[in-house]
Amino acid sequence: MDIHNTARPLDGAGVSAFLRSLPARPLLLGLGEARHFVGELGEARNEIFRHLVEHEGYRSFAAESDCLMGLLVDEYVTTGKGTLDDVMARGFSHGFGAFPANRELVGWMRAYNEEHDDKLRFFGFDGPLEYWAESPRQALTGLHDLLDGPLPCTRETLDALLGADGAWSDEATAMDPSLSIGRSAEARELRLIADDLVALLDAQAPGLRPRDRERAELYARTATGLLRYHDGLADASPDRWGRLSALRASMMAANLRAVAEHGPALVFSHNVHLQRGRSHMAFGDQRLEWWSAGAIAGTYLGDRYAFLATVLGTVGDDVPAQDTVEGVLSALPWDRALVDARSLADHLRQATPRISGDFRYIPLDPTQLATTDGVVFVKEVVKLE
Repeated sequence: MDIHNTARPLDGAGVSAFLRSLPARPLLLGLGEARHFVGELGEARNEIFRHLVEHEGYRSFAAESDCLMGLLVDEYVTTGKGTLDDVMARGFSHGFGAFPANRELVGWMRAYNEEHDDKLRFFGFDGPLEYWAESPRQALTGLHDLLDGPLPCTRETLDALLGADGAWSDEATAMDPSLSIGRSAEARELRLIADDLVALLDAQAPGLRPRDRERAELYARTATGLLRYHDGLADASPDRWGRLSALRASMMAANLRAVAEHGPALVFSHNVHLQRGRSHMAFGDQRLEWWSAGAIAGTYLGDRYAFLATVLGTVGDDVPAQDTVEGVLSALPWDRALVDARSLADHLRQATPRISGDFRYIPLDPTQLATTDGVVFVKEVVKLE
């Protein structure tokens, strides 16, 4: 089979044709990346999102970034509050605020909203965590403040149980579970309080304004998720990192399902977070395995979730071997291409997984093609931010 018959240039017409080929209009269109901070991919992503907004009715963008920090970005793009410099400095986690393509995207979303009544929304869908995790203070106190009494505890009691934020966010807990306070008496009490607050939110939901209810639900998901994650950080068993990876994916998936309520939305994140199959990662002498956020969200959304994986061709001196997915796609005549993944899977049954000299690049496992809707291919990378 000639792969040219299943591929097209990555442009607006190609994206629209891809959407029409799907069994249903997706509420979430996941666009994966095989490596963070690739300038060419950021530019392509922005072009895709602009086309989706202008021609396909998309009104939301979700990024692999702290869901609470993302509230600052959303407020800026919807109301103009703050400045672009401040939003890029404080509205993104993982260093993504320094990525030029993200600055261009946020600026474009704000400019669009200034001229249109139907506003674009921005969402972060990752938890407030790296390998360690932030304090649950913002989420717990934010939820507490949005609810009416009788409450399960006073704000003063909540602050006393939370203690110093630094004790929660100590980066050393990532490698030393004995330093985590996630299983302290105070943390266990906070989990009970969080559960009571979530139940109270359900009881009071009809009386909340839609935007307040949306924020309260975000705080509820984040508070309970963070407290579970901190409990996992205190776990000294061999399964610790597998559990933590699954907990993070569950938090991401819950946020994605909330984003879907505002769909259709473009979701941008690493392939390992959006793919439908099980994710794998080497971690020291362990090989971690868990269901990704995309797999979890896709289980609930079915055909309303679609996933485009991204692969890269030549990156500096790193040239893919001809028998890899990336090597085969390098024969395409376009600098950026969109390929039907399932047809490609039939063509590449004997493909060899790529071994990349760039440890930040995670090659696409050819066995994942059968559960992928499409593949975005960038032939050559020059700009690594």
